[in-house]
Amino acid sequence: MGIPPGIPHVDPTAGSPLLRVGARVTGTTPGRWLARRVAPRIDPTLLRISRGRVSSALVTPELLLQHRGSKTGRLRTTPLTYFTDHGRVIVIASNYGGSRHPAWYYNVLANPHVTISAGGYTAPFTGIEVTGTERDRLWDLAVGFIPSYADYEQRAGTRRIPVLAFTEETGDPTNR
Repeated sequence: MGIPPGIPHVDPTAGSPLLRVGARVTGTTPGRWLARRVAPRIDPTLLRISRGRVSSALVTPELLLQHRGSKTGRLRTTPLTYFTDHGRVIVIASNYGGSRHPAWYYNVLANPHVTISAGGYTAPFTGIEVTGTERDRLWDLAVGFIPSYADYEQRAGTRRIPVLAFTEETGDPTNR
């Protein structure tokens, strides 16, 4: 099964000079602060209004991940950078190299049925954490795609940054 026509395909091996510039910006303390504190507040609105075409990141493909809080059950929306691989949407739980995993990661583990919006397309997906050699392969693709992930890995210290894969759900949504 491939990525549906509405989810923009993002080849992590394509490379882009703009991504390298973006990586340099988010590699700085002010850049990380903006990415952590400002972008999550404005990106959901920017992405909704522009049907997924404009975000504060400008140089990276962004999606909106709608997920349920693992403790509260409340619906949350988180803008995240992504790429695609073998019919899946791949997201890195980097938390900008923080010492803890991001909250959305725990929410997806507890409630893997999510909604993803990208490029004007919205659909239900199921998320899983990828492990082993497949995780390592995807991590290498991610670092080649967004060079700042290598810096985040160093900043994270002993925390191994998770890689999550989302597959579009098919069939009757009431059977979830």
